[in-house]
Amino acid sequence: MSAMTTSLGLITFGVWEAVLVFAILTLLFGAKKLPMLARGLGSGIRNFKGELQAPPDDTETDERD
Repeated sequence: MSAMTTSLGLITFGVWEAVLVFAILTLLFGAKKLPMLARGLGSGIRNFKGELQAPPDDTETDERD
């Protein structure tokens, strides 16, 4: 395994695979929309991490009879 390859279990992900994925994304979404897509993905990940680290909110009450 070379230094430029990342192994995730049985799947190896190298530089050429990353280039191929980027090329396909560029063809699908266009070069102008990729920064907006990446910004939205980063924002979603940040929100998800923030919700995982935040203490549970006790303001919601369960109203069962």
